[in-house]
Amino acid sequence: MTADYAAWCWTPGQGLAGLRLARKALAQPGPGEVLVANRAIALNPVDWKMIDWGRADWNAGQVPGVDAAGEIVATGAGVTLRPGTRVAYHQSLARDGSFAEYALLDARALLRVPDALDDGVAASLPCPGLTAWQALEKVPAAAGRDLLVVGTGGAVGLYLLQLAVRRGFRVWATAAPVHHDLLLGLGAVGVFDYRDGQWAEALQARLGERRLYALFDTVSGAHAAQLASLLGYNGHLVCIQDRQEQAPLPPFTSAISLHEVALNSVHACAAPADWQALREAGEAMFQALAGGALQPPRLREFHFAALPAALAELKSGGQAGKWIARLPGA
Repeated sequence: MTADYAAWCWTPGQGLAGLRLARKALAQPGPGEVLVANRAIALNPVDWKMIDWGRADWNAGQVPGVDAAGEIVATGAGVTLRPGTRVAYHQSLARDGSFAEYALLDARALLRVPDALDDGVAASLPCPGLTAWQALEKVPAAAGRDLLVVGTGGAVGLYLLQLAVRRGFRVWATAAPVHHDLLLGLGAVGVFDYRDGQWAEALQARLGERRLYALFDTVSGAHAAQLASLLGYNGHLVCIQDRQEQAPLPPFTSAISLHEVALNSVHACAAPADWQALREAGEAMFQALAGGALQPPRLREFHFAALPAALAELKSGGQAGKWIARLPGA
């Protein structure tokens, strides 16, 4: 095994322009840890945000990145998974991340990848797929009730729509027109162009006497608050970006419930049962992807050496799809 490895490293205060490709010494896993050789790396919006904003626990040389898929090459004491096992993961923001040839991880964070599933597709799932699953878990099962997913053109919204359809909900969505045919084909009852100033009125007309049971907003807390009045009695407002710091509606009216979603907090706050549920959900989604029952976002591949440029493109919102880099051995 090599003594060092290539990694993209963060420079405080310099944003994406401060990313530097460097060599780092390869650490061996301690108790409960694994060393993974990355085969595919996926980009997520949280990556460029953390690089731009920084974190109190980051120092110069921090490796950003939360998602990747690869192969276990070494394990620490107490780990039952064996070297050679294909895995994917969502890494803690407090540790060196996935923008590297290798990553050192808590073994609890690993999701086993089926043999039939492509590395790039596997890498594309953890952050958006588990976020979508976590968001849907906030809402009690109620087959036949109406849900709205705001922002289904992105990976989180795409997975959320499909998971909700699989649970028997009637799913409505907003997205740019280029996505409408795909979303309708995946089971959406109706899709609205979010740039149309009358889309909410059009949704209410389609609903008739029905009311929304839940609304999932992928834009911002402020945006979600503006849509709260679309919910019916005892409805659920789920914020996937930000959270509601105060109730968006007057008290003792429609009595909606407010939910926040914070996937990366699993690393700091999860109990063993939470980790087990997360792994089971992720691995079930992998099986659905491998069997064709779940459709991933379109992959946009880039070279590992061009990672800062790909992050800049993701930040600009210029092209839809999931940005993936494949590493040697993939």
